[in-house]
Amino acid sequence: MKAKKLDLDIDIIGGEDSLTLAEEKALSDFFKQRKLVTTIKRKKTNRAKRPKTSKRPEVTV
Repeated sequence: MKAKKLDLDIDIIGGEDSLTLAEEKALSDFFKQRKLVTTIKRKKTNRAKRPKTSKRPEVTV
């Protein structure tokens, strides 16, 4: 069963004024922290996906 999508008639989200310096700083810090967390998670998953290197036994015929 599909979920119904609400079609909202919104022109402006938030206020019409520009952001204050404190709000800009808070958003900047939030996105920096979010980027840092995602890069750490990406490095952990890449490390887990690497194949283990092991030497195959030599077969003599």
